[in-house]
Amino acid sequence: MSVSKPSLNVREYNRAAWNHQVDNGNPFTIPVTPEIVAAARRGEFSVLLTETKPVPHDWFPPFEGLELLGLACGGGQQGPVFAALGANVTIFDNSSAQLARDRMVAEREGLTIRTVEGDMRDLSAFTDESFDLIFHPVSNVFCPEVRPVWKEAWRVLRKGGLLLAGFANPIYYLFGTHIDEQETLVVRYSIPYSDPEDLDPEDLETCLKEGTPLEFGHSLTDLIGGQTDAGFAITGFYEDICPDSPVSKYHPTYIATRSVKR
Repeated sequence: MSVSKPSLNVREYNRAAWNHQVDNGNPFTIPVTPEIVAAARRGEFSVLLTETKPVPHDWFPPFEGLELLGLACGGGQQGPVFAALGANVTIFDNSSAQLARDRMVAEREGLTIRTVEGDMRDLSAFTDESFDLIFHPVSNVFCPEVRPVWKEAWRVLRKGGLLLAGFANPIYYLFGTHIDEQETLVVRYSIPYSDPEDLDPEDLETCLKEGTPLEFGHSLTDLIGGQTDAGFAITGFYEDICPDSPVSKYHPTYIATRSVKR
């Protein structure tokens, strides 16, 4: 008997799924330690847009007084570091539990961090030209559309402002999001990819029962061309791997870009 696919509100589902990930101790929900905050106060820091390769220090302007938006960046990992470096930090995320991590670290360390809950495609909580820098680690994989993210980022940045973004190379989604190191890599899907649309109904049902966040593989036209179409000039680029993905044995699975609002 075939299994029909349920109708989903992806934003609501992924909010609950990431709250569940916090409860389960997902590595991307573990806040920074007091030692890391203390090092940042001395000007020593390392932050990630992807999974293993630190962002080059020369991608950042001076932090003191910088208006910085952590976009879909909850979890108490990067935001407290930036606040300790002297930036005025706002963290925007879809998960209330992830935002609670940032508030917890801020209270623990005597930092000021503003937290706002919402959809990364809609930054209407902020006026035009509110920020000098947006830090957007790999998270638009959980969003069905990425071009609205770039357009909203451009709107809320000041002229000359920076967008630092990490995202998945779409090659990763050709093989599916639920393969392990023991499996043979077989091309199963096309790009753009969508868990709700492309997964076998039984596999999708398993994901929903387990509270696994749903993912979306965007095209390079939307990931990179979408930034330039929005008005950004890309001035930095590097690739990284996902250590748990067998694809990484053959090709990088992440991309990071540094873009300037022209």
